[in-house]
Amino acid sequence: MIDLEQVHDCYISTESKIVLLVVDGLGGLPHPDTGRSELETADTPNLDAMARESACGLTTPVLPGVAPGSGPGHLSLFGYDPLKYIIGRGALEALGIDVELRPGDVAARGNFCTVDPDGNLSDRRAGRIPSHLSAPLCERLDGIELDGVQVDVFPVQDYRFVLRLRGEGLSEMISETDPQINGVPALEVRPLEPSAGKTADFVNQFVAKAAQLLSEEERGNMVLLRGWAQMPSLPPMGDVYRLNPAGIAAYPMYRGLATVANMRIIPTGHSFGDEVETLKESYGSHDFFFIHYKPADAAGEDGDFGAKVKTLEDLDPYIPQIRALNPDVFMVAGDHSTPAIMAAHSWHPVPFMLHSQLTRGEGIPGFDERNCATGSIGRIPATNVMLLAMAHAGKLTKYGP
Repeated sequence: MIDLEQVHDCYISTESKIVLLVVDGLGGLPHPDTGRSELETADTPNLDAMARESACGLTTPVLPGVAPGSGPGHLSLFGYDPLKYIIGRGALEALGIDVELRPGDVAARGNFCTVDPDGNLSDRRAGRIPSHLSAPLCERLDGIELDGVQVDVFPVQDYRFVLRLRGEGLSEMISETDPQINGVPALEVRPLEPSAGKTADFVNQFVAKAAQLLSEEERGNMVLLRGWAQMPSLPPMGDVYRLNPAGIAAYPMYRGLATVANMRIIPTGHSFGDEVETLKESYGSHDFFFIHYKPADAAGEDGDFGAKVKTLEDLDPYIPQIRALNPDVFMVAGDHSTPAIMAAHSWHPVPFMLHSQLTRGEGIPGFDERNCATGSIGRIPATNVMLLAMAHAGKLTKYGP
């Protein structure tokens, strides 16, 4: 993969504007009954019309065969090599809700979950318990005290929370408690290197106390912890590309990703409609905008094919509103595929399209996996998306004499 610094001298600052819409979990697979993917099934006239006027292709977020998390998937689209810049979701989740991470702090992404009387997981997401029910549970966990470390628990959204540990000699090199499947118990935390033993002990103590405090709950009677991370450090996106970038995301973790890339985070509401209004209101203030759409991924992870189709149809009416701003480059991409038939992130390539004044269409009839596979962009590493955007926006000059 290209290192985003390799052509640094070719980047130039101009007034042209780039909008990157990331549809979380965009890609899918054919339903066995119809042979059509979620995108092929959905009625998306505006996405299809844009595809007919765009350059299209497929992106590989990390490597062929590797199913990425949302962190690596997004960082790739921002131009960062996900194999070089490894960031745990705990840090991203914490930064997304403005939780302070000092050097040495360790953060984890927490899920409330439900276990049966035998201690086996029956629902890894506690039925997606809503925020008004999960917030009091977070308050309860925030009262846990452990000798030798400060424990803080912060609500994120719905069934998710952030656990932050603060103390001397902590390490992010510990295993996760989430086995990623139901029907088995949560895992005990293990140190992944000798120096992490103390941190692993602290976390196992926390989990045991959390289980006691939550034992009477019908939903959310246990916790899962993953994505252990300390404060990351990446080259600022604005400095590298000579951009003034901004991030607009309703969901906290994706604000965290934009923060790590050193974008300006523009406050917005709780829906994608709010995000689009925020984009309109702030459009004159920046030359690069990242805007995020979450619902497709959630439906795919739930294994609900019909619901994912509907989320794509719900997105479609917003496309003309973004195009009406007349950005010099407008890209629709995905951080990874989340096929509903797999109910999980997958390694499959992700549909991608780029529209600019230089694209006139390639005879592609619609925006979906099969059609994008025939586009002129071909199948590229997702890290190359920013290079294409910069070139089409007139922000990338000739390389070499």
